[in-house]
Amino acid sequence: MGSWTAQRFRLCSPFFGLPVPKGPFSLTRRRASSILHDVARERVVVIIPARYAAQRLPGKPLLTIGGRPMILHVYERARCVPHVARVLVATDDERIAAVVQQAGGEAVLTSPHHRSGTERVAEAAMHLEAEIVVNVQGDEPLLEPTVIAAALEPVLTNPHILMATTSEPMESAEEVLNPNVVKVVTDHEGFALYFSRQPIPFPREAVRRAGSLEAALRAEPSLLGLYRRHTGLYVYRRELLRQLAAWPPTPLEEAEQLEQLRALEHGVRIKVVPVAERSIGVDTPEDLERVRALIAKR
Repeated sequence: MGSWTAQRFRLCSPFFGLPVPKGPFSLTRRRASSILHDVARERVVVIIPARYAAQRLPGKPLLTIGGRPMILHVYERARCVPHVARVLVATDDERIAAVVQQAGGEAVLTSPHHRSGTERVAEAAMHLEAEIVVNVQGDEPLLEPTVIAAALEPVLTNPHILMATTSEPMESAEEVLNPNVVKVVTDHEGFALYFSRQPIPFPREAVRRAGSLEAALRAEPSLLGLYRRHTGLYVYRRELLRQLAAWPPTPLEEAEQLEQLRALEHGVRIKVVPVAERSIGVDTPEDLERVRALIAKR
């Protein structure tokens, strides 16, 4: 079972998600070390942060897509990534943990007081000796395993890269103008310069000609090539993750409500890997319906 072919058969088995023959389910809030001690010394671990009390979509991880909770779609895809030793869900809610465990997955209960997914992931990773931690957002049910692998590759192969993520193309003016779609711009080496909910960059001359950014994007579709959507995915070296969680929120992070800006404001270089595959983060009821429609067609 050492080869990727054998590992893929084990991790991506169609039997994942069927009820596990266990006794009555019970889970008490306890230290992560009591659940995670057996993953020490594993090099790469995926942790999926999931909280129940989302403002716009309460109970979001448990909303059904194709007859299954969203969190299980994310979990199953993460299990299909090469080099990953273990996949865990980190949550503050016993209902989410129960769903994951009853489907044969692993979950750990964390503090309900975290300010970001990064802090939740850091708590779950606290007692691990894994060198690399992958943070896969629990509201990206269409995120392809190949995208996770693409983000992981530079951290695996370059010891100087401490943090990585991915970006994908944008296809419409609506996406560019949507504040729920996070945009990223990079330098010539592919490291992030900034992330924003606002459209970046601003094509000044095109806007001058058209009268507004929306009109410019519609009049000159080639302008869409300037924009990249940030995917809900981070890869960190373990020590950087610990440091990120220890730092207080930064001004730009709080202004944009984007946790990755904490790293940028502290001078961390974030490698952004461009990918062609497109995902949909579920932030609104409209996003949820789009994802349900796409899953129904498969």
